[in-house]
Amino acid sequence: MLLSSCRMTNARLRNTLSMNGLQNIGLLLLLVLVSGCASVPDEQADPRDPLESYNRAMYKFNRVVDDAVLKPVAKGYKAITPEPVDRGVTNFFNNLADVTSALNNLFQFKLSRAGSDLGRLAVNTTIGILGFRDVATDMGLPSYKEDFGQTFGYWGDDSSPYLVLPFLGPSTIRDTIGLGGDIAANPLFYIDNRPVTWGLTGLDVTDTRADLLKAGDILEEAAIDPYAFTRDAYLQHRRDKIFDGNPPEEEDDWEDESDAADTAAEDRYERCQDRVRPRRPADQPGSAPPAARLGRQGIGA
Repeated sequence: MLLSSCRMTNARLRNTLSMNGLQNIGLLLLLVLVSGCASVPDEQADPRDPLESYNRAMYKFNRVVDDAVLKPVAKGYKAITPEPVDRGVTNFFNNLADVTSALNNLFQFKLSRAGSDLGRLAVNTTIGILGFRDVATDMGLPSYKEDFGQTFGYWGDDSSPYLVLPFLGPSTIRDTIGLGGDIAANPLFYIDNRPVTWGLTGLDVTDTRADLLKAGDILEEAAIDPYAFTRDAYLQHRRDKIFDGNPPEEEDDWEDESDAADTAAEDRYERCQDRVRPRRPADQPGSAPPAARLGRQGIGA
């Protein structure tokens, strides 16, 4: 009876802590959304990022979560995991990603690439022991890693507004819609055991974050504006993926808007300089040129 009572008490305590944690996260997200209501001046706006105010606020929120949870866990994982095991875990999840890639290559009618993905899946799952070894690459089968966001881009939606997702980070509206298809195509989604599914998902997130530790340190040290750097790098990377490494030139209308924004910013800077630049006596209305004033004073006569 005492043991049963203790279990019930512990269960209630866990539920209370869980609810408090959810409330705190919800409150923090609400504060982020409210702080993101402030608009970006038109002359500073990037046409690829119409939701920049919200995106910057969500970027800050994700940085807080990353610094408090994901980054420390990733560092701990990196510290205790031998390099061969770390590489094997990465290979395992990359092998699962070939299922989604093969499906999307079929949707894009890239049959040779779909065949390569299926070949990789077969070889790595068998000879590579469930994908822990990447035997297919050594056999000359390249990895393409297509997803539903790329498929939507292939069929016309190649320029989608930038969007930062809570916890997940950089995305676009197109890629966010495609994320549903990616989840549905993930073999982990069909494991009929929630603890196993969530455990493998957590391991995937931790392994991915651990692999990005060095890149994150470089970003923090080198970028003047980490948000803008991350946005530009992500959009360029996704555009390269959609067009298989050979993207066309950017749309003229976005370039024209960017040029107009740059011109407006330069004009604003010049007006500010005019306000703070002291006027010389010769610039005052009605004043004579320096030579005329010197002549009247008899200097040099």
